[in-house]
Amino acid sequence: MTDVYILGGHQTDFSMNWTRQEKTIFDLFSSAMQSALQETQLDPGDIQVGHVGNFVAELFAGQGMLGGFFGHVHPDLAGMPASRHEGACASGSLAILGAMADIESGRYDLACVAGIELMRNVSGQQASENLGAAIWVGEEGEKAKYIWPAMFSDLAEEYDRRYGLKYDHLAEISRINFGNARRNPNAQSRSWNFTEESFTEHDGANPVIEGWMRRQDCSQVSDGAAVIFLASAAKAKEYATARGIPLESLARIRGWGHTTAPMLMRTKLADSAGADYVLPWTRKAITDAYARAGIAGPEELDAIETHDCFSVTEYMAIEHFGVTKPGEAWRAVEDGRIGLNGAIPVNASGGLIGLGHPVGATGVRMMLDASKQVTGKAGDYQVGGARTVGTYNVGGSGTTNCSFVVGR
Repeated sequence: MTDVYILGGHQTDFSMNWTRQEKTIFDLFSSAMQSALQETQLDPGDIQVGHVGNFVAELFAGQGMLGGFFGHVHPDLAGMPASRHEGACASGSLAILGAMADIESGRYDLACVAGIELMRNVSGQQASENLGAAIWVGEEGEKAKYIWPAMFSDLAEEYDRRYGLKYDHLAEISRINFGNARRNPNAQSRSWNFTEESFTEHDGANPVIEGWMRRQDCSQVSDGAAVIFLASAAKAKEYATARGIPLESLARIRGWGHTTAPMLMRTKLADSAGADYVLPWTRKAITDAYARAGIAGPEELDAIETHDCFSVTEYMAIEHFGVTKPGEAWRAVEDGRIGLNGAIPVNASGGLIGLGHPVGATGVRMMLDASKQVTGKAGDYQVGGARTVGTYNVGGSGTTNCSFVVGR
């Protein structure tokens, strides 16, 4: 791989409801950008290209053409080429891949990647319908009240049929992620309170949403944005020298993987019948990232940030990362290795369940958190000694799969 460095960035507070604060999607975009520029001390005039990850701003905010916001954040960004990327919940990762391609090709040396979604300005039911644009509309999910909990309940049902699944293990994943989120000052749920019954099959404390998925199994409807700056080796060295820091102190994207599976869930499951992995295209994205990073597997990772839109998604990601064999994710849940102080902490940030899930921002936020971990800047949720972190970000029902390995 050509070296692509992460110079830093910013994440907004995912607990904030921007509409209640009488602020717009532009205010969210501008706030994240201004803070990222301030934190990295970059000159806006030095940024050569912009990439925006966003799923459905048209449905939630009636707004498209998000790349045009850059020039309103700072006059020096006017005229800068920009594009928007959409891959449902993996939109942010697609924006990162676009920026990486710009840098790797030599076209540009310094790119801005912004991920954004404003989602708390509508009812929960309307949010569910808007997010349902990532299924094959008219072909699946037609009987579900809440589309995505129903789709991932179906995935849990299929996994249970193949390998067996205990709800206690899903609940423990949620408990860990909500617990980690309490350490994260930007987490949506950092001040939420739970009882022990909140992570059981208690219908009052943890009601069923759809099938296997109960309230605590589901990620949050969130407003939020995340911004990172990516640079070539030459630009990163220039940046490091100007600040009197070694180049090796900066985070670097060591590997990436990207696959797109057929959209229909039933097609995915039919295609993987008899295979070890329920979602082989997910597995390939992760192993491609390993290969490009030159690492053998999860034994060379210090932590993982993965897409837990639902607890079952993380449960299956544990296997698809290779932390356990297929059918044995329960072992990693029971033996504590995925906890914050475990052998390979998963979602030290709180993940989507605890931290929040503004859809278009999630992939960028994961990359930002991975870079914080490997540079020792994650604060109270820092994984001790972390030098290499893997990420996995998914759009749809395992349709768009993006994985990165970040290190220094």
